Amino acid sequence: MNEKPAVPLTVADSEILAGRTISAIKTIHEHLGRSLQEAVLAYHDRWEVLRREQPDAFAEALDDH
Repeated sequence: MNEKPAVPLTVADSEILAGRTISAIKTIHEHLGRSLQEAVLAYHDRWEVLRREQPDAFAEALDDH
């Protein structure tokens, strides 16, 4: 089985909170060894978690990114 273990994505939190989407995806891709498609999905999932946990840190909705 080639499934990657679940790893916290906190490595890209500062980039996500700063609105640096491409940089965050690149960080996830490189640091966690995810494919680009997996990194995009992981970015989206982490964005949702951070949005719930820290709503005041976001000025834009995901659709506006």
